[in-house]
Amino acid sequence: MEVTRIVPGDVLKLPDNPGVYRFFNEEDELIYVGKAKSLKKRVSSYFNKQAGVNRKTRRLVSEIKAIEVTLVNSEFDALLLENSLIKQNQPKYNILLKDDKTFPYLCVSNERFPRIYSTRKFIPSNGTYFGPYASVKAMNNVLRLINNLFTLRTCRYDLSEENITKGKFKVCLEYHIGNCKGPCEGLQSETDYLNDIDQAVNILKGNLSIPRQYFKEHMNSAAAQLEFEAAQKFKDKLELLERFQSKSLVVNPKIADLDVFTIVADEKFAFVNYLRIKNGTINLSQTSEIKKKLNESDEEILTLLIVELRDKFQSSAREVLTNKELDIASENFKMILPQRGDKKKLIELSLKNALFAKKEKYTSLENVKDKSNRVLKQLQADLSLRELPTHIECFDNSNIQGTNPVASMVCFKMGRPSKKDYRHFKIKTVVGPDDFGSMREVVGRRYSRLLKEEAPLPKLIVIDGGKGQLNAACEALKELNLYGQIPIIGIAKRLEELYFPEDSFPIHIDKKSESLRLIQKLRDEAHRFAINFHRDLRSKNSFNFELEEVKGLGRVTVDKLLKEFGTMSKIEQASEEELIALVGEARTRLIKNFFNQKREAQ
Repeated sequence: MEVTRIVPGDVLKLPDNPGVYRFFNEEDELIYVGKAKSLKKRVSSYFNKQAGVNRKTRRLVSEIKAIEVTLVNSEFDALLLENSLIKQNQPKYNILLKDDKTFPYLCVSNERFPRIYSTRKFIPSNGTYFGPYASVKAMNNVLRLINNLFTLRTCRYDLSEENITKGKFKVCLEYHIGNCKGPCEGLQSETDYLNDIDQAVNILKGNLSIPRQYFKEHMNSAAAQLEFEAAQKFKDKLELLERFQSKSLVVNPKIADLDVFTIVADEKFAFVNYLRIKNGTINLSQTSEIKKKLNESDEEILTLLIVELRDKFQSSAREVLTNKELDIASENFKMILPQRGDKKKLIELSLKNALFAKKEKYTSLENVKDKSNRVLKQLQADLSLRELPTHIECFDNSNIQGTNPVASMVCFKMGRPSKKDYRHFKIKTVVGPDDFGSMREVVGRRYSRLLKEEAPLPKLIVIDGGKGQLNAACEALKELNLYGQIPIIGIAKRLEELYFPEDSFPIHIDKKSESLRLIQKLRDEAHRFAINFHRDLRSKNSFNFELEEVKGLGRVTVDKLLKEFGTMSKIEQASEEELIALVGEARTRLIKNFFNQKREAQ
């Protein structure tokens, strides 16, 4: 297939044929992949005056600097190519259809006496795979049924004819308890073993009628030969198989293999349910949640998901039922929009699953929101605040014996960390281990900057420390004429006491209170952020100091070495050629002499 690249100004030169288009930004990064019946009409629509009504599409169009198109024979070919390119390149404006799950499979191995085992790795050369299964429980039920019906081996021995003849293996416990017939010692023929495998494969394919007939014939044959114990065993297996089938949701035995896809969507999310029907039985139900990126239509999302899920779950059904009219012409399957009968009931069942997934999604979002509001309301009540503390900032200092003093500020919005608003500070005006002076400096610097930028002020300030740190922070607020405008408290570590300005007595909040846990979380996060910054600064300074003692090496050279190698040991291990290429011959000799003298001194 030929690929053509053009600039946005040449879109009217595109052919009126089906194909796939790709948008690239200024850095030549692929940002969007799409398909079209007519490349000319579809691509040019992005650049019409009427186009770009919604904000997301306008942003996409503003980034397009180059366009590549690929012509294909049909719209369905375009759909397959689009799906492949999205999975391969993961463009940022496409529905990425990524899943953090690795679905399990059942594998029938390629060995002489095949095994059937579960795995999450799909390696076609290892055997024939069935699945993937959306539910591990469902997969285990099928595997348990097969193990109860057939005497298949579970060992990993290489049961070649030569190894069995030489007697390399001995029967194990599985043989003695009746779960295996001992092919490892030649106690079961390969033909007899493969008969069981064939029937197990029929179960994995969903063709339960074939093994049912197999057990029925063997039961009747054993009974005719007056082998009543053997007949009873086959009867038990037949009943077990029928009980398993009765647990599955039987739709209609007359309905053959087909797929059912339905979609429900709103402005932000879409939910697509997939039902796979085998011999009148629903053997798979999977609901996918999709976050919209460009206000995609229901039809576009559903079309993409049909291709994706049929490929993922290896469906070969010739009929696909949907709740939307889709214009997909494929030789592999036929699209049907049922209006009545059993197939219409399947659509309704699938829709019920999709609607349930949507309800669960928004219920969980509401629960998160309600929990945040509940905690903030509780905190408002506990601290007697005039406003709901939707924006909280917490300060902490960190130093060791006055060296490398730093401070941190963490920000929580709606009860959750807003890490983009975190700030750390190097102490500039305070000399020595003065926590009070450091707190006064950083609080003053923080809110003088917010006032200058006319940025929103917090609804609550939390100071990590007791009365001394709190009073220092209050002094900074007074200098900025903010004292009394922003509620401020201090939290003492030992007894988890909360202090208010100008109040010598602390307040105690119930240790199990969610509001206290929120304040503790703020305090701990500020402490973590300050400590990490202090450690980084201290290690960097000590490292710089050691190297900067070498006459002829300045800060620029040291920074260059740090950036390239990262640690002292890696610089010591670096070859002369690497160092010369970075800092030159003269400085390389100085560095090597430094490390040689250091080793000799040790």
